[in-house]
Amino acid sequence: MPSADTASSLHVDSLIERIRPEVRNDYAYIVSHPPNIEVKLNQNESPYDLPAHLKQELADELLRTELNRYPSEQPYELRDALADHLGVSPEMLLLGNGSNELTYTFGLTLLEKGTPVVLPTPMFALYEKVANLHGADLTSVPPREDLSFDTDAIVRAIEQVDPAITVVTTPNNPTGLTMSLDEIERVLSAASGFVVVDEAYYEFLEGKTAQSLLDDHPNLIIVRTFSKAAGLAGMRLGYMLGHPAIMQEILKARLPFMIDRVAEASGLLLLKHRELISERVRSMKKSIRELVTRLRGMDGVDVVPTEANFAIFRTPVDPPVLLDALAEDGVLVRNMQGYPELQGYLRVNAGTEKENNQFLTALNGALTNQGLVA
Repeated sequence: MPSADTASSLHVDSLIERIRPEVRNDYAYIVSHPPNIEVKLNQNESPYDLPAHLKQELADELLRTELNRYPSEQPYELRDALADHLGVSPEMLLLGNGSNELTYTFGLTLLEKGTPVVLPTPMFALYEKVANLHGADLTSVPPREDLSFDTDAIVRAIEQVDPAITVVTTPNNPTGLTMSLDEIERVLSAASGFVVVDEAYYEFLEGKTAQSLLDDHPNLIIVRTFSKAAGLAGMRLGYMLGHPAIMQEILKARLPFMIDRVAEASGLLLLKHRELISERVRSMKKSIRELVTRLRGMDGVDVVPTEANFAIFRTPVDPPVLLDALAEDGVLVRNMQGYPELQGYLRVNAGTEKENNQFLTALNGALTNQGLVA
């Protein structure tokens, strides 16, 4: 007779078999955080927290908030304020619990087993994860040798498989490279399905964004976040921008009440202090320029050009070895080995001047210890 533990194990195993294979064959999205890290430069966050006086303003708003009441299905006050800020109609906006949550909405709205999807690589891993979870038929398009988008190949893939959705992230996470507006328009014109342009880092771009293409391309959906330039990664706010009729359909797949009252208040607060975001964007752009310049000046370090608040780089040192050496000095960056095209690369985001200096000192020390710097 089997023991209780064995019986329990057998029962659990049989239950797990009932979970969809697309889920069982996938992996949990987990970012590890080693202990004793003083300089955290691994998740492309803003290095700046909300100023104390704005936190106090937010705390005062919390005291006035009835937490026993549900929020609106959509945060209409924030939606209207954001529409005014962007110069679009409110009906063109859907807000979500961070842009990651909105990514899952695309799966619920557009994907089922066998649905064709086109994704350039390397790309933020969550899009591939969503496609796989829904059993989509994924066509990946590798980059050019310099890691830039191969737009010709993307267009060919669209013409061959007629995808329900094509995703472009620009500036691209993880490379920091961009696709020009002309290239985006080529992709939009080739696609009979939707083209999602993820602009999580659009505030760091010079010139126009894909928003300027919305009027002429109803198949365009833009995804953005409050997590990066606005510095609200801890509050979880994102939005998608598209044709009103399309947004109305996507709304049907959305869970209600995804934006809580405190997150909405945070977004409204920042929109009232837009100059703070602009000032911090300027600071982060200056920070990443200086960081890239100093990395390029180090022996053996190769850096990819970037138009975001982060950069990828490689050295002759094996990334896990270098990652551990930096962590021992209290500095955390990101290993890019999960992307086949980025073997050997690490990613670092712009920090404060002090954080950048600590990272560069730790990197120089690690390279010196490996005999790569005199």
